[in-house]
Amino acid sequence: MDDSQDLFVGEDGRTRSVTVDLYNDSSLQVEISDAVSERDKVKFTVHTKTNLAHFKKTEFSVVRQHEEFIWLHDTYLENEDYAGIIIPPAPPRPDFEASREKLQKLGEGDGSMTREEFAKMKQELEAEYLAIFKKTVAMHEVFLQRLAMHPILRRDHNFYVFLEYDQDLSVRGKNKKEIFGGFLKNIVKSADEALITSMSGLKEVDDFFDHERTFLLEYHIRVKDSSLKADRMTRSHKNVAEDYIPISSALNVLGTQESSAISRSFIKLAELFEKLRKVEGRVASDEDLKLSDLLRYYMRDSQAAKDLLYRRARSLADYENANKVLDKARMKNKDVKQAENHQLVCCQKFEKLSDSAKQELIDFKVRRVAAFRKNLIELTELELKHAKASLLLLRNCLVSLKMDH
Repeated sequence: MDDSQDLFVGEDGRTRSVTVDLYNDSSLQVEISDAVSERDKVKFTVHTKTNLAHFKKTEFSVVRQHEEFIWLHDTYLENEDYAGIIIPPAPPRPDFEASREKLQKLGEGDGSMTREEFAKMKQELEAEYLAIFKKTVAMHEVFLQRLAMHPILRRDHNFYVFLEYDQDLSVRGKNKKEIFGGFLKNIVKSADEALITSMSGLKEVDDFFDHERTFLLEYHIRVKDSSLKADRMTRSHKNVAEDYIPISSALNVLGTQESSAISRSFIKLAELFEKLRKVEGRVASDEDLKLSDLLRYYMRDSQAAKDLLYRRARSLADYENANKVLDKARMKNKDVKQAENHQLVCCQKFEKLSDSAKQELIDFKVRRVAAFRKNLIELTELELKHAKASLLLLRNCLVSLKMDH
């Protein structure tokens, strides 16, 4: 495998994850039209078509790296104006090390493989590398399209800069200190969330959010567990496909030892296992694309929804604290006006955040159900197609073997 790999991601022949149903809006269309993988980075060409007056042109492209996607995601998280919105999950960091290591080990080899086995195994690993690359591109594209489709997030200035500014954004990755700081921040947030939801003096004031909190906590755990199980299932299919390679090779060797009826049978069986290997590989690929990717995406998206509920709980706690401060101020007849103003600001902020959060969670449910329905139907159809193909191969092989004997 070369250190770099060009991939055009266009409408023709596109293999991609369908993780979320996105409404078509011609006013702002964003896609990753091309991507180049290098040893330590991926360069994404982000292509935009728009008729919005804010942009200087109606069509333009820029080259972006993963760190710039993370920068854009973080600017949304850090903006209080978006506290009541589910911020689309950041795309995962491109990671091709596992595939590269497998290819390297294959290249070093131990001499036990035949030339044919080596060629087939290399083909399998290169296909795996390309599949990971395509999914990486798709995840980055979905992130941008979620932003482009959102009526509020699409108007953010930083999003405009990301799409239109044709120079390097000079965004750097986080250093170890910042990563560790983010880790500690998440621990504090988790502890804070637990305290907020368990405090006897703070009760949920809306049954809708009480139900959503209970649901999302359970849903996130189940999706995470399902994601791990789906990955194991996909890995099992890949292992079966790889195991067919030495079986096919051994049968082929037996078939070429001499010319006889039994030898011809070995050759036909070798061809059968080679064809079954390709079918099994397609099964693994489709399950990874239609199920595993879907579960992984909604594991991250449900976490983003949980983060929204945390921000609302934090706002509710601030509102409750403002009420207590106001009560004390009135009792002491001191700084009453200031306490009233602060209480009003906290109340308005909480109500605004709640109104936005309710609509966001309703949209999340609609989007989630539509995506799962679409992907599971498509996966079922593909599984049936592959099962029929395997059955036909077995039948044809049996017929052929009977004719020889």
